[in-house]
Amino acid sequence: MLWGCSVSDLAAKFAFFPPHPPTYGIRNDEARGGKLLVTGIPRDPSMDVLMVDNRRGNKIVAFYFRNPYARLTVLYSHGNATDLGQLYELFAQLKVNLRVNLMGYDYSGYGASSGKPSESNTYADIEAIYECLQTEYGVSQEDLVLYGQSLGSGPTLHLAARLPRLRGVVLHSAILSGLRVLCHVNFSFCMDIYKNVNKIKKVKCPVLVIHGTDDEVVNWLHGNKLWKLAREPYEPLWIKGGTHCNLELYPDYIVHLSHFIKEMENATTVQRLKKLRQSLQKPRADIKSTTTFTANCCCRIKIQKPDCSNCCCSWKGFISLGCWKGSSCFCNCCGGINGKW
Repeated sequence: MLWGCSVSDLAAKFAFFPPHPPTYGIRNDEARGGKLLVTGIPRDPSMDVLMVDNRRGNKIVAFYFRNPYARLTVLYSHGNATDLGQLYELFAQLKVNLRVNLMGYDYSGYGASSGKPSESNTYADIEAIYECLQTEYGVSQEDLVLYGQSLGSGPTLHLAARLPRLRGVVLHSAILSGLRVLCHVNFSFCMDIYKNVNKIKKVKCPVLVIHGTDDEVVNWLHGNKLWKLAREPYEPLWIKGGTHCNLELYPDYIVHLSHFIKEMENATTVQRLKKLRQSLQKPRADIKSTTTFTANCCCRIKIQKPDCSNCCCSWKGFISLGCWKGSSCFCNCCGGINGKW
């Protein structure tokens, strides 16, 4: 018998898969006064290479793409099993097609960033990058759009829930929570990570949700639920036939995203404040509650191989969540573990 929070590290081991080795490198250019240069990708005069310290002592690598015609800045939190080297071409295209400045960064332990991947580190990472945007580039939250892809939806909603005047949020193949990717459950555990299902309700700006209907890693139901829970949901984009890693290849992706950015640009401060006041005054419909095991790590969770004949959550070769004593199995496995979420 193990306490739920004592196995949070176990959940984290299934969550993070940084590319090994990194697809790019960082070095100092002595001829340019020690300015940081990136190796392994083309040189881009519109891109700044940054090394930012987070509050947990890790050094976070970030790429900042400048667009002279931009009115907004996008802070992009990427998905799993990738790093900035693999995303360079996408970032360069988004900068041009959306007419935005774009900041992308690698989490602790990803790419050339130091440290080890963890949920708490990703939160510290995005906070440090946001502070850098404020101090180095003069970006205020009113001119910022947060973009979270898959695993990146976790740090994105962590920061979005804390910024009441944020311009907008994009959730791309986002997750309700870590454990909900593995099991179809309607309640939370202490050991769960990235509890977006709770944080989405605290976001006070428009939220665009993009998800593929054939996503084999994060079921489309995750995106649909997040969209329904958002205070100010924007028209979602459900890409028919889209999977987890190919949504950018569909023409509807850039068309719909461009419309969202343009509407965010045109939204005046007065209009946004009026909507915010209306959302605060409007009573929210009661949501049927389900049992939630969270407060003060009070949930004792049994971790064992199922020994009951009718258990539905048996994962061959892995430790699984056991059945509650005196009842049938509490979850339905969604088909195994895939590292790219």
